[in-house]
Amino acid sequence: MGDSMAAAPPVSRPVLQDNGYAWCVLAFLTLAYTLAFIDRQLLNLLVDPIKQDLLLSDTRISLLQGLAFMATYIAFGPLFGRWADMGNRRNILVFGVTLWSTFTLLCGMASSFWGLFLARAGVGAAEACLAPAAWSLLSDYFSRERLPRAMSLFLVAPYLGGGLALITGGAVIGTLAGLDGLPAWLAAFTPWQLTFIVVGMPGILLGLSMFVIREPARSKAGGAGVDDRAYTLREVLAFLVARRDFYARFYVGVSLLVIILYALPAWMPAFLMRHHGADAATVGYHYGILVVVMGSVGVLSGPFFGRWLMSRGHGDAQVRAAAIACLGVIPFCAALPLVPSYQWALVMAAGATFFYSLPQAMCASALQMVTPNRMRGVAVSLYVFAISVFGLGLAPTAVALVTDLGFRDTARVGESLAIVCVLCAATGAWLLFTALPRYREALVREEAF
Repeated sequence: MGDSMAAAPPVSRPVLQDNGYAWCVLAFLTLAYTLAFIDRQLLNLLVDPIKQDLLLSDTRISLLQGLAFMATYIAFGPLFGRWADMGNRRNILVFGVTLWSTFTLLCGMASSFWGLFLARAGVGAAEACLAPAAWSLLSDYFSRERLPRAMSLFLVAPYLGGGLALITGGAVIGTLAGLDGLPAWLAAFTPWQLTFIVVGMPGILLGLSMFVIREPARSKAGGAGVDDRAYTLREVLAFLVARRDFYARFYVGVSLLVIILYALPAWMPAFLMRHHGADAATVGYHYGILVVVMGSVGVLSGPFFGRWLMSRGHGDAQVRAAAIACLGVIPFCAALPLVPSYQWALVMAAGATFFYSLPQAMCASALQMVTPNRMRGVAVSLYVFAISVFGLGLAPTAVALVTDLGFRDTARVGESLAIVCVLCAATGAWLLFTALPRYREALVREEAF
Protein backbone atom coordinates (compact mmCIF):
# COMPACT_ATOMS: atom_id res chain seq x y z
CA MET A 1 0.00 0.00 0.00
CA GLY A 2 2.95 2.30 -0.51
CA ASP A 3 3.05 5.31 -2.78
CA SER A 4 4.64 3.21 -5.51
CA MET A 5 1.19 1.81 -6.15
CA ALA A 6 0.18 5.17 -7.54
CA ALA A 7 2.10 4.41 -10.72
CA ALA A 8 -0.08 1.42 -11.61
CA PRO A 9 -3.70 1.90 -10.70
CA PRO A 10 -5.93 -1.14 -11.15
CA VAL A 11 -7.78 -1.57 -14.42
CA SER A 12 -11.49 -0.80 -14.13
CA ARG A 13 -14.35 -0.45 -16.54
CA PRO A 14 -17.00 2.24 -16.85
CA VAL A 15 -20.46 1.42 -15.48
CA LEU A 16 -23.84 3.02 -15.97
CA GLN A 17 -24.87 4.88 -12.86
CA ASP A 18 -28.22 4.58 -11.08
CA ASN A 19 -29.23 1.50 -13.09
CA GLY A 20 -30.55 -1.85 -11.88
CA TYR A 21 -27.08 -3.30 -11.46
CA ALA A 22 -26.04 -0.37 -9.25
CA TRP A 23 -28.99 -1.11 -6.95
CA CYS A 24 -27.97 -4.79 -6.87
CA VAL A 25 -24.47 -3.74 -5.76
CA LEU A 26 -26.10 -1.59 -3.07
CA ALA A 27 -28.08 -4.62 -1.90
CA PHE A 28 -24.87 -6.68 -1.59
CA LEU A 29 -23.11 -3.93 0.34
CA THR A 30 -26.07 -3.34 2.65
CA LEU A 31 -26.29 -7.07 3.36
CA ALA A 32 -22.58 -7.10 4.19
CA TYR A 33 -22.98 -4.10 6.52
CA THR A 34 -25.96 -5.73 8.23
CA LEU A 35 -23.95 -8.91 8.71
CA ALA A 36 -21.06 -6.87 10.12
CA PHE A 37 -23.32 -5.44 12.82
CA ILE A 38 -24.72 -8.86 13.64
CA ASP A 39 -21.18 -10.17 14.08
CA ARG A 40 -20.04 -7.28 16.25
CA GLN A 41 -23.20 -7.12 18.42
CA LEU A 42 -23.76 -10.87 18.89
CA LEU A 43 -21.44 -11.09 21.90
CA ASN A 44 -23.67 -8.69 23.86
CA LEU A 45 -26.43 -11.31 23.83
CA LEU A 46 -24.09 -14.07 25.03
CA VAL A 47 -22.51 -12.28 28.00
CA ASP A 48 -23.88 -14.49 30.77
CA PRO A 49 -23.16 -17.92 29.20
CA ILE A 50 -19.65 -16.79 28.22
CA LYS A 51 -19.00 -15.47 31.75
CA GLN A 52 -20.14 -18.73 33.31
CA ASP A 53 -18.27 -20.97 30.88
CA LEU A 54 -14.96 -19.07 30.84
CA LEU A 55 -15.20 -17.80 34.46
CA LEU A 56 -14.83 -14.16 33.46
CA SER A 57 -15.45 -10.96 35.41
CA ASP A 58 -17.58 -8.08 34.15
CA THR A 59 -14.40 -6.14 33.43
CA ARG A 60 -13.03 -8.87 31.19
CA ILE A 61 -16.35 -9.16 29.39
CA SER A 62 -16.32 -5.40 28.80
CA LEU A 63 -12.85 -5.72 27.24
CA LEU A 64 -14.23 -8.30 24.81
CA GLN A 65 -17.17 -6.04 23.98
CA GLY A 66 -15.16 -2.85 23.52
CA LEU A 67 -11.37 -2.81 23.48
CA ALA A 68 -10.80 -6.07 21.60
CA PHE A 69 -12.98 -4.95 18.70
CA MET A 70 -12.51 -1.17 18.63
CA ALA A 71 -8.71 -1.06 19.02
CA THR A 72 -8.12 -3.03 15.84
CA TYR A 73 -11.09 -1.48 14.03
CA ILE A 74 -9.63 1.99 14.55
CA ALA A 75 -6.04 0.93 13.89
CA PHE A 76 -6.75 -0.84 10.60
CA GLY A 77 -9.22 1.75 9.27
CA PRO A 78 -6.60 4.07 7.73
CA LEU A 79 -4.73 1.10 6.21
CA PHE A 80 -7.86 -0.16 4.49
CA GLY A 81 -8.71 3.42 3.53
CA ARG A 82 -5.41 3.82 1.71
CA TRP A 83 -5.84 0.41 0.09
CA ALA A 84 -9.33 1.41 -1.10
CA ASP A 85 -7.86 4.53 -2.71
CA MET A 86 -5.12 2.62 -4.50
CA GLY A 87 -6.46 -0.89 -5.12
CA ASN A 88 -9.42 -2.93 -6.33
CA ARG A 89 -12.29 -2.22 -3.94
CA ARG A 90 -14.24 -5.33 -4.90
CA ASN A 91 -11.31 -7.54 -3.97
CA ILE A 92 -10.92 -5.69 -0.66
CA LEU A 93 -14.53 -6.56 0.17
CA VAL A 94 -14.09 -10.21 -0.82
CA PHE A 95 -11.06 -10.39 1.46
CA GLY A 96 -12.57 -8.41 4.35
CA VAL A 97 -16.03 -10.00 4.51
CA THR A 98 -14.59 -13.51 4.27
CA LEU A 99 -11.97 -12.73 6.91
CA TRP A 100 -14.27 -11.17 9.52
CA SER A 101 -16.75 -14.03 9.10
CA THR A 102 -13.92 -16.51 9.61
CA PHE A 103 -12.93 -14.72 12.81
CA THR A 104 -16.57 -14.79 13.95
CA LEU A 105 -16.50 -18.54 13.46
CA LEU A 106 -13.23 -18.67 15.42
CA CYS A 107 -14.95 -16.83 18.29
CA GLY A 108 -17.06 -19.96 18.59
CA MET A 109 -13.98 -22.14 18.79
CA ALA A 110 -12.36 -20.10 21.56
CA SER A 111 -12.02 -21.79 24.93
CA SER A 112 -10.27 -19.04 26.88
CA PHE A 113 -10.42 -15.29 27.43
CA TRP A 114 -7.38 -14.61 25.27
CA GLY A 115 -8.57 -16.88 22.50
CA LEU A 116 -11.87 -15.01 22.35
CA PHE A 117 -10.08 -11.64 22.70
CA LEU A 118 -7.85 -12.35 19.68
CA ALA A 119 -10.78 -13.62 17.60
CA ARG A 120 -12.77 -10.46 18.43
CA ALA A 121 -9.75 -8.36 17.52
CA GLY A 122 -9.67 -10.13 14.16
CA VAL A 123 -13.34 -9.34 13.58
CA GLY A 124 -12.67 -5.65 14.31
CA ALA A 125 -9.60 -5.46 12.07
CA ALA A 126 -11.34 -7.08 9.10
CA GLU A 127 -14.56 -5.06 9.44
CA ALA A 128 -12.49 -1.89 9.09
CA CYS A 129 -12.39 -2.59 5.34
CA LEU A 130 -16.11 -2.08 4.78
CA ALA A 131 -16.73 1.66 5.10
CA PRO A 132 -13.82 2.91 2.91
CA ALA A 133 -14.39 0.37 0.13
CA ALA A 134 -18.20 0.42 0.15
CA TRP A 135 -18.57 4.20 0.36
CA SER A 136 -16.08 4.67 -2.46
CA LEU A 137 -17.89 2.12 -4.66
CA LEU A 138 -21.28 3.72 -4.04
CA SER A 139 -19.95 7.14 -5.05
CA ASP A 140 -19.03 5.65 -8.44
CA TYR A 141 -22.19 3.59 -8.96
CA PHE A 142 -24.57 6.47 -8.16
CA SER A 143 -24.89 10.03 -9.41
CA ARG A 144 -24.83 13.05 -7.13
CA GLU A 145 -28.65 13.14 -7.19
CA ARG A 146 -29.05 9.48 -6.21
CA LEU A 147 -26.09 9.07 -3.87
CA PRO A 148 -27.87 10.32 -0.71
CA ARG A 149 -30.73 7.86 -1.29
CA ALA A 150 -28.26 5.00 -1.84
CA MET A 151 -26.32 5.95 1.30
CA SER A 152 -29.52 6.15 3.35
CA LEU A 153 -30.44 2.59 2.38
CA PHE A 154 -26.89 1.43 3.12
CA LEU A 155 -26.94 3.11 6.53
CA VAL A 156 -30.14 1.39 7.60
CA ALA A 157 -27.92 -1.69 8.04
CA PRO A 158 -26.65 -0.85 11.58
CA TYR A 159 -30.22 -0.62 12.86
CA LEU A 160 -31.19 -3.84 11.10
CA GLY A 161 -28.02 -5.59 12.21
CA GLY A 162 -28.36 -4.50 15.83
CA GLY A 163 -31.91 -5.81 15.98
CA LEU A 164 -31.18 -9.00 14.03
CA ALA A 165 -28.23 -9.78 16.31
CA LEU A 166 -30.69 -10.05 19.21
CA ILE A 167 -33.39 -11.83 17.25
CA THR A 168 -31.20 -14.25 15.29
CA GLY A 169 -28.76 -14.88 18.13
CA GLY A 170 -31.57 -15.57 20.57
CA ALA A 171 -33.28 -17.94 18.15
CA VAL A 172 -30.08 -19.82 17.38
CA ILE A 173 -28.93 -20.24 20.96
CA GLY A 174 -32.45 -21.23 22.05
CA THR A 175 -32.74 -23.83 19.30
CA LEU A 176 -29.28 -25.27 19.87
CA ALA A 177 -29.78 -25.47 23.63
CA GLY A 178 -32.86 -27.62 23.13
CA LEU A 179 -31.43 -30.06 20.59
CA ASP A 180 -30.39 -33.59 21.52
CA GLY A 181 -28.36 -36.05 19.54
CA LEU A 182 -26.00 -33.56 17.87
CA PRO A 183 -23.03 -35.04 15.96
CA ALA A 184 -20.02 -35.64 18.17
CA TRP A 185 -18.01 -32.79 16.64
CA LEU A 186 -20.86 -30.32 17.36
CA ALA A 187 -21.66 -31.73 20.80
CA ALA A 188 -18.16 -30.70 21.88
CA PHE A 189 -19.20 -27.03 21.65
CA THR A 190 -21.42 -25.11 24.06
CA PRO A 191 -24.57 -23.35 22.74
CA TRP A 192 -22.84 -19.93 22.80
CA GLN A 193 -19.93 -21.31 20.77
CA LEU A 194 -22.26 -22.89 18.23
CA THR A 195 -24.10 -19.57 17.92
CA PHE A 196 -20.92 -17.84 16.77
CA ILE A 197 -20.18 -20.69 14.35
CA VAL A 198 -23.68 -20.70 12.84
CA VAL A 199 -23.66 -16.89 12.42
CA GLY A 200 -20.14 -16.85 10.96
CA MET A 201 -20.62 -19.44 8.21
CA PRO A 202 -23.07 -17.47 5.98
CA GLY A 203 -20.66 -14.54 5.99
CA ILE A 204 -17.96 -16.64 4.36
CA LEU A 205 -20.36 -17.46 1.53
CA LEU A 206 -21.34 -13.79 1.23
CA GLY A 207 -17.68 -12.76 1.06
CA LEU A 208 -17.00 -15.13 -1.82
CA SER A 209 -20.15 -13.97 -3.61
CA MET A 210 -18.72 -10.44 -3.68
CA PHE A 211 -16.78 -11.53 -6.78
CA VAL A 212 -19.94 -10.75 -8.78
CA ILE A 213 -19.41 -7.02 -8.12
CA ARG A 214 -17.59 -5.24 -10.95
CA GLU A 215 -14.89 -2.72 -10.10
CA PRO A 216 -16.16 0.52 -11.71
CA ALA A 217 -14.13 3.31 -13.23
CA ARG A 218 -13.52 6.00 -10.67
CA SER A 219 -15.50 9.19 -11.11
CA LYS A 220 -15.51 12.67 -9.66
CA ALA A 221 -17.93 13.51 -6.87
CA GLY A 222 -21.36 12.13 -7.64
CA GLY A 223 -20.33 10.93 -11.10
CA ALA A 224 -19.26 14.31 -12.55
CA GLY A 225 -16.76 12.93 -15.05
CA VAL A 226 -13.93 10.45 -14.80
CA ASP A 227 -11.26 10.84 -12.12
CA ASP A 228 -8.76 7.98 -12.09
CA ARG A 229 -5.69 9.89 -11.01
CA ALA A 230 -3.71 8.23 -8.23
CA TYR A 231 -2.30 10.33 -5.39
CA THR A 232 0.62 9.76 -3.09
CA LEU A 233 -0.12 9.59 0.61
CA ARG A 234 1.70 12.91 1.03
CA GLU A 235 -0.64 14.52 -1.53
CA VAL A 236 -3.69 13.13 0.27
CA LEU A 237 -2.57 14.46 3.65
CA ALA A 238 -1.59 17.81 2.12
CA PHE A 239 -5.07 18.08 0.57
CA LEU A 240 -6.82 17.39 3.87
CA VAL A 241 -4.59 19.82 5.77
CA ALA A 242 -5.10 22.57 3.17
CA ARG A 243 -8.87 22.20 3.57
CA ARG A 244 -8.83 21.70 7.33
CA ASP A 245 -11.24 24.59 7.88
CA PHE A 246 -13.97 22.35 6.46
CA TYR A 247 -12.77 18.85 7.35
CA ALA A 248 -12.00 19.66 11.00
CA ARG A 249 -15.36 21.33 11.58
CA PHE A 250 -17.18 18.55 9.74
CA TYR A 251 -15.43 15.65 11.48
CA VAL A 252 -15.82 17.11 14.98
CA GLY A 253 -19.34 18.45 14.40
CA VAL A 254 -20.66 15.11 13.17
CA SER A 255 -18.74 13.28 15.92
CA LEU A 256 -20.53 15.36 18.57
CA LEU A 257 -23.85 14.29 17.07
CA VAL A 258 -22.62 10.69 17.12
CA ILE A 259 -21.92 11.03 20.87
CA ILE A 260 -25.69 11.38 21.27
CA LEU A 261 -26.24 8.39 18.99
CA TYR A 262 -24.16 6.23 21.37
CA ALA A 263 -24.90 7.89 24.71
CA LEU A 264 -28.67 7.62 24.45
CA PRO A 265 -28.82 3.84 23.81
CA ALA A 266 -26.10 3.27 26.42
CA TRP A 267 -27.92 5.03 29.28
CA MET A 268 -31.58 5.32 28.27
CA PRO A 269 -32.41 1.82 29.59
CA ALA A 270 -30.81 2.63 32.96
CA PHE A 271 -32.75 5.91 33.10
CA LEU A 272 -36.06 4.20 32.35
CA MET A 273 -35.42 1.57 35.01
CA ARG A 274 -34.03 3.86 37.71
CA HIS A 275 -36.30 6.87 37.22
CA HIS A 276 -39.53 5.29 35.99
CA GLY A 277 -39.30 1.88 37.68
CA ALA A 278 -39.58 -0.21 34.49
CA ASP A 279 -38.15 -3.73 34.42
CA ALA A 280 -35.32 -4.77 32.11
CA ALA A 281 -37.44 -7.00 29.85
CA THR A 282 -40.01 -4.27 29.23
CA VAL A 283 -37.36 -1.64 28.54
CA GLY A 284 -35.47 -3.95 26.19
CA TYR A 285 -38.60 -4.71 24.17
CA HIS A 286 -39.99 -1.17 23.97
CA TYR A 287 -36.74 0.73 23.54
CA GLY A 288 -35.29 -1.89 21.17
CA ILE A 289 -38.23 -1.57 18.79
CA LEU A 290 -38.12 2.22 19.11
CA VAL A 291 -34.44 2.38 18.06
CA VAL A 292 -34.91 0.06 15.07
CA VAL A 293 -38.03 1.86 13.80
CA MET A 294 -37.11 5.49 14.48
CA GLY A 295 -33.48 5.01 13.48
CA SER A 296 -34.48 3.49 10.15
CA VAL A 297 -37.17 6.13 9.53
CA GLY A 298 -34.66 8.88 10.33
CA VAL A 299 -31.95 7.58 7.99
CA LEU A 300 -34.41 6.99 5.15
CA SER A 301 -35.99 10.44 5.61
CA GLY A 302 -32.65 12.23 5.33
CA PRO A 303 -32.44 12.37 1.52
CA PHE A 304 -36.03 13.66 1.26
CA PHE A 305 -35.17 16.41 3.72
CA GLY A 306 -32.01 17.15 1.75
CA ARG A 307 -33.91 17.46 -1.51
CA TRP A 308 -36.39 19.79 0.19
CA LEU A 309 -33.50 21.99 1.31
CA MET A 310 -32.04 21.91 -2.21
CA SER A 311 -35.41 22.96 -3.66
CA ARG A 312 -35.27 26.01 -1.42
CA GLY A 313 -31.91 27.05 -2.84
CA HIS A 314 -29.54 25.49 -0.30
CA GLY A 315 -26.73 23.93 -2.32
CA ASP A 316 -25.08 22.94 0.95
CA ALA A 317 -28.06 20.75 1.92
CA GLN A 318 -25.98 17.74 3.00
CA VAL A 319 -24.15 19.57 5.78
CA ARG A 320 -27.02 21.95 6.55
CA ALA A 321 -29.22 18.92 7.29
CA ALA A 322 -26.72 17.75 9.91
CA ALA A 323 -26.61 21.19 11.55
CA ILE A 324 -30.41 21.37 11.68
CA ALA A 325 -30.57 17.83 13.08
CA CYS A 326 -28.31 18.90 15.95
CA LEU A 327 -30.80 21.65 16.79
CA GLY A 328 -33.69 19.19 16.50
CA VAL A 329 -32.15 16.87 19.08
CA ILE A 330 -31.89 19.54 21.78
CA PRO A 331 -35.51 19.90 22.99
CA PHE A 332 -36.07 16.14 23.14
CA CYS A 333 -32.90 15.48 25.15
CA ALA A 334 -33.48 18.47 27.42
CA ALA A 335 -36.97 17.21 28.25
CA LEU A 336 -35.89 13.66 29.14
CA PRO A 337 -35.50 14.15 32.93
CA LEU A 338 -38.53 16.48 33.09
CA VAL A 339 -41.32 14.38 31.56
CA PRO A 340 -43.70 12.78 34.07
CA SER A 341 -44.05 9.22 32.78
CA TYR A 342 -42.35 6.24 31.19
CA GLN A 343 -44.43 6.67 28.02
CA TRP A 344 -43.45 10.31 27.62
CA ALA A 345 -39.79 9.42 28.16
CA LEU A 346 -40.06 6.99 25.25
CA VAL A 347 -41.61 9.75 23.13
CA MET A 348 -38.64 12.02 23.90
CA ALA A 349 -36.23 9.19 23.05
CA ALA A 350 -38.08 8.57 19.79
CA GLY A 351 -37.72 12.21 18.76
CA ALA A 352 -34.03 12.30 19.61
CA THR A 353 -33.43 9.02 17.77
CA PHE A 354 -35.13 10.35 14.65
CA PHE A 355 -33.04 13.52 14.58
CA TYR A 356 -29.65 11.96 15.33
CA SER A 357 -30.18 9.39 12.58
CA LEU A 358 -31.68 11.86 10.05
CA PRO A 359 -28.42 13.28 8.60
CA GLN A 360 -26.25 10.16 8.64
CA ALA A 361 -26.62 9.42 4.91
CA MET A 362 -26.28 13.11 4.06
CA CYS A 363 -23.01 13.36 5.99
CA ALA A 364 -21.64 10.32 4.19
CA SER A 365 -22.62 11.82 0.84
CA ALA A 366 -21.13 15.21 1.71
CA LEU A 367 -17.75 13.69 2.41
CA GLN A 368 -17.74 11.89 -0.96
CA MET A 369 -18.79 14.99 -2.88
CA VAL A 370 -15.92 17.23 -1.78
CA THR A 371 -13.11 14.65 -1.83
CA PRO A 372 -11.29 13.48 -4.98
CA ASN A 373 -11.95 9.84 -5.80
CA ARG A 374 -8.63 8.30 -4.88
CA MET A 375 -8.55 10.26 -1.62
CA ARG A 376 -11.96 9.09 -0.41
CA GLY A 377 -10.74 5.91 1.29
CA VAL A 378 -8.43 7.86 3.60
CA ALA A 379 -11.05 10.59 4.17
CA VAL A 380 -13.69 8.00 5.07
CA SER A 381 -11.34 6.06 7.35
CA LEU A 382 -10.51 9.27 9.24
CA TYR A 383 -14.23 10.01 9.50
CA VAL A 384 -14.88 6.53 10.90
CA PHE A 385 -11.93 6.96 13.27
CA ALA A 386 -13.31 10.26 14.58
CA ILE A 387 -16.88 9.08 15.13
CA SER A 388 -15.64 5.82 16.68
CA VAL A 389 -13.38 7.58 19.18
CA PHE A 390 -16.04 10.14 20.09
CA GLY A 391 -18.99 7.76 19.99
CA LEU A 392 -17.72 4.49 21.41
CA GLY A 393 -14.84 5.98 23.37
CA LEU A 394 -16.31 9.09 24.96
CA ALA A 395 -20.11 8.89 24.89
CA PRO A 396 -20.92 6.34 27.63
CA THR A 397 -18.08 7.53 29.86
CA ALA A 398 -19.02 11.21 29.59
CA VAL A 399 -22.51 10.52 30.95
CA ALA A 400 -21.13 8.29 33.69
CA LEU A 401 -18.64 10.94 34.81
CA VAL A 402 -21.34 13.60 35.12
CA THR A 403 -23.44 11.18 37.18
CA ASP A 404 -20.62 9.92 39.42
CA LEU A 405 -18.53 13.06 39.85
CA GLY A 406 -21.13 15.78 39.31
CA PHE A 407 -24.37 14.56 40.87
CA ARG A 408 -22.92 11.65 42.89
CA ASP A 409 -26.31 10.01 42.56
CA THR A 410 -27.02 7.18 40.11
CA ALA A 411 -30.74 8.01 40.15
CA ARG A 412 -29.95 11.27 38.32
CA VAL A 413 -28.56 9.60 35.19
CA GLY A 414 -31.38 11.21 33.17
CA GLU A 415 -30.08 14.66 34.04
CA SER A 416 -26.54 13.61 33.13
CA LEU A 417 -27.78 12.28 29.81
CA ALA A 418 -29.63 15.52 29.10
CA ILE A 419 -26.61 17.69 29.95
CA VAL A 420 -24.15 15.73 27.79
CA CYS A 421 -26.51 15.43 24.82
CA VAL A 422 -27.63 19.07 24.83
CA LEU A 423 -24.06 20.40 25.10
CA CYS A 424 -22.84 18.12 22.32
CA ALA A 425 -25.79 18.98 20.06
CA ALA A 426 -25.38 22.73 20.56
CA THR A 427 -21.63 22.64 19.92
CA GLY A 428 -22.08 20.34 16.93
CA ALA A 429 -24.69 22.68 15.43
CA TRP A 430 -22.33 25.65 15.78
CA LEU A 431 -19.45 23.79 14.12
CA LEU A 432 -21.58 22.53 11.25
CA PHE A 433 -23.25 25.88 10.57
CA THR A 434 -19.82 27.54 10.47
CA ALA A 435 -18.66 24.79 8.09
CA LEU A 436 -21.34 25.63 5.49
CA PRO A 437 -19.43 28.33 3.56
CA ARG A 438 -16.33 26.09 3.52
CA TYR A 439 -18.46 23.21 2.22
CA ARG A 440 -19.87 25.34 -0.59
CA GLU A 441 -16.36 26.40 -1.57
CA ALA A 442 -15.19 22.78 -1.47
CA LEU A 443 -18.02 21.69 -3.78
CA VAL A 444 -16.98 24.27 -6.35
CA ARG A 445 -13.30 23.29 -6.08
CA GLU A 446 -14.02 19.56 -6.43
CA GLU A 447 -16.09 20.09 -9.58
CA ALA A 448 -13.16 21.97 -11.09
CA PHE A 449 -10.45 19.69 -9.62
